[in-house]
Amino acid sequence: MDDALITVEVAYALSDNQLIIPVQVPQQSSIEAAIHASGILQKFPEIDLNMHKVGVFGKIAKLNAHIRHLDRIEIYRPLIADPKALRRKRATDKK
Repeated sequence: MDDALITVEVAYALSDNQLIIPVQVPQQSSIEAAIHASGILQKFPEIDLNMHKVGVFGKIAKLNAHIRHLDRIEIYRPLIADPKALRRKRATDKK
């Protein structure tokens, strides 16, 4: 039973589109193993797993975390601007 497969999705969103790749991996696979199995790193060579954060269903997770059947693994892009700084600037501009 250790070689049973589970299905997960690997998601990556750009500003203009989103890609979700379903992939089957062995049970007890890590987030990193599922990302590699999906082939998404070949489609988007700008993804650097040492720099980009990852998560499962919107919750930040480590690359070595185990995944479960039907999990959605998300690769997050870095923020372009700091949201707090933008709010402060808008508040100052209104005054």
